[in-house]
Amino acid sequence: MTITKTTHYRKDYQQPNYWIENVDLAFLIAPDHTLVKSRINFKIRSGADNKLSLNGIDLELNSIKLNDKVLNNDEYSVDDTHLHLFDLPDNFLLQTEVKIYPHKNTALEGLYQSGAFFLTQCEAEGFRKITYYLDRPDVLAPFTVTIVADRNKYPVLLSNGNALLEGQLSGGKHYAKWQDPHPKPSYLFALVAGDLAFVEDHYRTMEGRDVQLRVYTEAANIDACDFAMKSLINSMQWDETRFGLAYDLDQYNIVATDDFNMGAMENKGLNIFNSKYVLAKSDTATDHDFIGVEAVIGHEYFHNWTGNRVTCKDWFQLSLKEGLTVFRDQEFTSDLQSRAVKRIEDVRYLRSAQFAEDAGPMSHSVRPDSFIEINNFYTLTVYEKGSEVVRMYHTLLGEVGFQKGMKLYFERHDGMAVSCNDFRLAMADANNIDLSQFELWYSQNGTPVVAVDYQFDEQKAQFIITTKQSAPASFQGESWQPMHIPMKTALFGKDGLPLSLNKRGDTQIVLEITEATQQFVFDNISTLPVVSLFRGFSAPVKVKQEIDTKDLSFLMKFDNDDFNRWDASQLMQREVIMSRYQAVQNGVEYTFPDYLLDAFRHVLLDDGSDPALVAEAITLPALKGLMVDMEGVDVAQLHQAKEWVVSHLVNALQLEFLSVYNQNFQDGPYQVTPEQVARRSLKNRCLWFLMHTDQKEMQQLCFEQYHQSNNYTDKITALTLLVHHQVDGHEQLLADYYDNWKYNALMINKWLSIQATVPHDGVLENIESLMNHECFSMKNPNAVRSLIGAFCAANITQFHAEDGSGYQFLADNVMALDELNPQVAARMVSLFNDYKQFKPDTQMAMLTALKGIHTKANLSANVYEIVEKALKN
Repeated sequence: MTITKTTHYRKDYQQPNYWIENVDLAFLIAPDHTLVKSRINFKIRSGADNKLSLNGIDLELNSIKLNDKVLNNDEYSVDDTHLHLFDLPDNFLLQTEVKIYPHKNTALEGLYQSGAFFLTQCEAEGFRKITYYLDRPDVLAPFTVTIVADRNKYPVLLSNGNALLEGQLSGGKHYAKWQDPHPKPSYLFALVAGDLAFVEDHYRTMEGRDVQLRVYTEAANIDACDFAMKSLINSMQWDETRFGLAYDLDQYNIVATDDFNMGAMENKGLNIFNSKYVLAKSDTATDHDFIGVEAVIGHEYFHNWTGNRVTCKDWFQLSLKEGLTVFRDQEFTSDLQSRAVKRIEDVRYLRSAQFAEDAGPMSHSVRPDSFIEINNFYTLTVYEKGSEVVRMYHTLLGEVGFQKGMKLYFERHDGMAVSCNDFRLAMADANNIDLSQFELWYSQNGTPVVAVDYQFDEQKAQFIITTKQSAPASFQGESWQPMHIPMKTALFGKDGLPLSLNKRGDTQIVLEITEATQQFVFDNISTLPVVSLFRGFSAPVKVKQEIDTKDLSFLMKFDNDDFNRWDASQLMQREVIMSRYQAVQNGVEYTFPDYLLDAFRHVLLDDGSDPALVAEAITLPALKGLMVDMEGVDVAQLHQAKEWVVSHLVNALQLEFLSVYNQNFQDGPYQVTPEQVARRSLKNRCLWFLMHTDQKEMQQLCFEQYHQSNNYTDKITALTLLVHHQVDGHEQLLADYYDNWKYNALMINKWLSIQATVPHDGVLENIESLMNHECFSMKNPNAVRSLIGAFCAANITQFHAEDGSGYQFLADNVMALDELNPQVAARMVSLFNDYKQFKPDTQMAMLTALKGIHTKANLSANVYEIVEKALKN
């Protein structure tokens, strides 16, 4: 089938001619095919035409009836993507039977086979691969689902909602019947059939509902599900406490699979997860893995209200559910773990990845105006920047005002499909304020730039902050308009204490930037203050200001905003790395500055600071983050500049790093508590520095940590460092690791990633060899991301090798993947989007690889859209 590459525009949205009143589906699962029988009641929309086109892809239509009448061939038509009906009554029952082939479905959309069991993924447009339907998010209906399958091969039969019936049938078969009473769009449909084990618990909601909770996985992994269950219960309790939202069904099921394009999916009552975000125990999961499981379990549960009970009317409004739910899961993790560390991690990722997306060829607004392939718009802009937009409501309105807006939002729109604008109006109306200008955060693409200047009038005891906001270079509209930007601000005196900023004595206020140029005047400021702007990263903007190293050092020591303390350290480190890089570029000398050494020592030895924050403060900026605002990047020289800084720090502070390492060594049982996580994080960051000495004693320390640690966090850190530094004996460690864990897919994926990110020549040849290894399959997204994705996205220096081999490797694999799984292929090809940042010969090599992909026949719409935009850009 040839894929039609049609551009869809938000302005063209129209309601369907017919609404769906209810859906009854039956699945007859056989080893080599599945029959899907549907009974769907339709009702005409007032004033609409009496014709209807239902979505359907890769379906074999066996029969079709309208109000129990078998239709003749001249009463309907079928093409590659639709079933067309005409001259329809106002109300009718449509009955169809189609045959589908889940075992051939390598795209992992619709109903597909994962190992020995069947499951679905219907967001965004997978349901059309199951049966003929109005596969769009604004069509909501209650579903009843019956599943029939072999009772020995598939003893577990699950779908959305509550279980109604189950029973035995002749011929060794059995059935289960499920009903979801809540109207939902088809993208939330889910089905699972297989031989699965489960752990079970119960939760009583604040409304008195007793909910059965189950986490399903293959029997071999059942001992790794307890933390997921604990995280689910924590999520339910947190959503009731923080938002007053309770669960609304009698059952809640989670299913884990190794074959999944996404992280997880919030299908009503039956969440399907990538096993990476369910399976976790101390000998197979790191601290980061545990916290990730908790966050994703929470994210999908929180969708029950922000995405399921209230959903988006079209896919252009995707951030309505995703941006809001990311904000909610970030707050969940912040309340249960370290709020400061969570904020730092989120902003670091936003700046390095989403800011790059904002500046590249796929730059789009939080609410896009057009797309060719909707799967390409499950982006960092929709999710992460969308979350920052929601956070700005919270910053402007405060917790009380924000919760008033959430309450009104649900009162107005429960059970409906709505828009981002409806959410904005609920926030505005609940707080009786005008948020009209705030709409620009949804409609204007790119990262706004805010330039800041200061004036101090000692005679008037006045301090003035002047802001000028401007359009980003990637802006696509006709005329950019100033945004509504909250700038959380504090001023500090020379003694390190915050100054009073108004008559109420507030030491922190939110300044609302709404004009292109704006001044904020502070009275009764007797001495020149040090300014702390955009505290907590109060808006997703780029800030341009002149700030000297003395003030950065001051903020690192005295700022009472943990994020801005960290940010000051990053700015100082970035300045030194970039100064060294530019000195080499210009052929001049540059001496390592004492102020960075002093700042590092001060932070490292500050016993009063949270170890987690110290670990973050001494983590140098990643190359990707450094490159976001650069042009003509020479990757090798930038890497060498960073290594130069590391070597100076290590040579000067080796004893301090070793001392802090030893101070944070922990005895006793492993726990995922903020305190333990913080100490492990700081200890392992010190070990990272110590391994850069290349001293035998430090290598031996790393070996000891690998062999003696009682947790996977410490063990995998040590193994990664030994492999990446190519320490004698690392090959045997890798071989032993594989022998121990070869039947655990998640563990082997980490084994692949460690090798894919070795920062030395020869790594690509090893990766190509691993692609032929028994543990790797191009049909498994996790394996592809762990090997090919890890090399291209995380091994910056080797991917950008001077000979262009990394680019050709990526291009070849994008084209191979496109024939199997276009969604995964599109994610991979996006790694070319930043080609304009690099020096000319690098740009040309990347463009050559892109053009090679572009010339391939029958490219999927997923890959075509990204490559086309990159080349046009």
